[in-house]
Amino acid sequence: MTEPTEPSEWSLTIADGRRAERADKALAQAFPQFSRSRLQKLFAVGRVWREDESLSQSDKVRPGDTIQFTVPPPEPLDLTPVAIPLDVVFEDEDLLVINKACGMVVHPGNGTGPDTLVHALLHHCKGALSGIGGTERPGIVHRLDKETSGLIVVAKSDAAFSGLARQFAERKVGKTYRALVMGRPQPATADIIEPIGRHPVQRTRMAVRSDGRPSHSRYHLLASYASDKVALVDVDIFTGRTHQIRVHMAHIGHPLAGDSLYGYRSKTSPCEFPRVMLHAAQITFRHPVSQQDLNFQVDPPHDFSKAVKSLEC
Repeated sequence: MTEPTEPSEWSLTIADGRRAERADKALAQAFPQFSRSRLQKLFAVGRVWREDESLSQSDKVRPGDTIQFTVPPPEPLDLTPVAIPLDVVFEDEDLLVINKACGMVVHPGNGTGPDTLVHALLHHCKGALSGIGGTERPGIVHRLDKETSGLIVVAKSDAAFSGLARQFAERKVGKTYRALVMGRPQPATADIIEPIGRHPVQRTRMAVRSDGRPSHSRYHLLASYASDKVALVDVDIFTGRTHQIRVHMAHIGHPLAGDSLYGYRSKTSPCEFPRVMLHAAQITFRHPVSQQDLNFQVDPPHDFSKAVKSLEC
């Protein structure tokens, strides 16, 4: 079999009953059309992912894990640095912590322009940005949705990229999000432990599914407004599934305000919301080079605060 010459997306779900094994071995066995050296190059440039986490060759994969990888086109995308202002929370020679604005796409893709976070990072770092994430995703070790504001960590060195990617894969990164949800969740604090997988019909959505990957969130009620029609919550996530908070909160009957994809209905809302009201408020991790414990927090942006104030009236 010959390797495809066009860019393509591939995925593999590890079947039940198989033992834990190295990621490179699992892919080599499942996709014999790709040479082992080709797969090694994909790992090396960060093109192999498990959910939102970049994988290395030696990472263990287990039953139920879904591995995704992208085979790039023969000619890689040539990105031009663009002078887009960034809210830099922390920076040293190895990494950046950015307070991402809502509406900013993290990395280029179909339909995006030269206004992504990657374009801005290329200009800001002026060549000092880890290339291990690949041409389209240099330095990117995790992601935030376009409408989600808040903290995102970026690797400037290859050592930082590898160390951060491993911490995400091993679930050693603490992440707390602030959200406005519809209704008042009860009890005030609770764990949501429900598996998440791709929606069987609507492929742009995720859903709670019995055959999905284990997923764990914990919400804590902070306040409620408009006769309990809307609530402010903090949500800690212990796994990194796509749309995890949006899916879990909708599953218990409290979709995020503004999130029409997962059940928000503006006709029953006490006010209009400009976007999905989700903000990455806090992140904790160990510096991948200095080994210093780091903890960063940022307040929600103006549109979020404005929505809360309108509910308080």
